[in-house]
Amino acid sequence: MRGGLRYIIALLVAGFSLVTYYCKRQTNPVTGEVQHVNMTTEQEIALGLQAAPQMAQQYGGLHPDQQAQASIDRIGAELVQASGAAQSPYKFNFHLLADENTVNAFALPGGQIFLTAGLLRRLGTEGQVAGVLAHEVGHVIGRHSAEQLAKTQLTQGLAGAAGIAAYDPERPGSSVANAAVAAAIAKVVSLRFGREDELESDRLAVKYTAEAGYDPRAMIQVMQILEQAGGGGRGPEFLSTHPNPGNRVGVLEREIAEQFPSGIPGGLKR
Repeated sequence: MRGGLRYIIALLVAGFSLVTYYCKRQTNPVTGEVQHVNMTTEQEIALGLQAAPQMAQQYGGLHPDQQAQASIDRIGAELVQASGAAQSPYKFNFHLLADENTVNAFALPGGQIFLTAGLLRRLGTEGQVAGVLAHEVGHVIGRHSAEQLAKTQLTQGLAGAAGIAAYDPERPGSSVANAAVAAAIAKVVSLRFGREDELESDRLAVKYTAEAGYDPRAMIQVMQILEQAGGGGRGPEFLSTHPNPGNRVGVLEREIAEQFPSGIPGGLKR
């Protein structure tokens, strides 16, 4: 393929990817944010329900402790009912996973939220549990999975365009360099979006915990617990799936101060 034609095709691929991404926009019914997503809330719910059994199996299935599960359900329901999440189209379900060793929590699109027993046993108060669950509710309300799917398609298109533009038929080894360029582009774009999602989930979690009667400062304690769980080495899985943009505790402290300029209301549960 001649250089000029190669570049034209690369530009067309990149342009199509960008136009497709930026033209698919929906207004979030809870946050009011205009987002780039290419699936409906009904599709999110169906995707989450379909993936939930497989995800649970990866962590040893559901935990047999019905009393602990009931507590998770109660705290989760309080968070949803007291916040804007109740006005969303999502049906939230909270699952305690049997894995005692993995420290993690995550949300699937549509309202399926998971917490491992390994993380739960490190949490000392209901407020800390509420902080973790509220953060995951924030991911669902923020439609972060749907956004990430759209962004993945965008990065794949841009990476493909970069590979086409960089390929040199007279230098077969260039295909390896092309793959590196494509991977670098995808990594940079995905990292940027991941940080934004985490910050939005933190902001929503601060709001949701307080609305449900829990002290949002418990979230700071959760971050300290997770740091200790890392032991200075490889951090817990929670921190690998939840990128930490700088000083997470500082971010939370600033967010709490902004949302409660007159101080935390009295009587909140920790």
